[in-house]
Amino acid sequence: MSLTYSHIYHSPIGAMLIQANDHSIFNLAFIEDEQLSSLDITPTDTNSIIHQCIDELIEYFSGKRTSFTVPIHQEGTDFQQEVWKELYEVPFGKTLSYGELAKKLGDPKCIRAAAAANGKYKIAILIPCHRIIGADQSLVGYAWGKSRKRWLLQHEFRWALGVQTLF
Repeated sequence: MSLTYSHIYHSPIGAMLIQANDHSIFNLAFIEDEQLSSLDITPTDTNSIIHQCIDELIEYFSGKRTSFTVPIHQEGTDFQQEVWKELYEVPFGKTLSYGELAKKLGDPKCIRAAAAANGKYKIAILIPCHRIIGADQSLVGYAWGKSRKRWLLQHEFRWALGVQTLF
């Protein structure tokens, strides 16, 4: 049986719980301040996978990384795995609507199923589920809140356009 390691990373938009085993990250989620006190995590409860994840997140937030190489794994159905693979393919600084995602999956009618699979993903940022938006460009469906989704998209758009500061 593989050990589980956990760490709290304090990102520019809130604390994140990182969980990994000896092989991959299996959970990366924003957590609210009130949840922090209930977690029993020591600074030594980490491994090389978590260290790599933190290094890559620091690079992402500083605009030096547009994709990730840290190993990730989440259990899911074949359909969910297919959706998550498509999410990973959405380029940094770009968005895709749920309808466009469904078309990429080969069935324009599977919008709701694709949205449900997107919502079940537990690895924030590394698999860019925040890049999926509504057909009308609205910021729909982000488990960790629309304000974080907006921040992540603005961050990526600025770096993709080469505009690191706003006036």
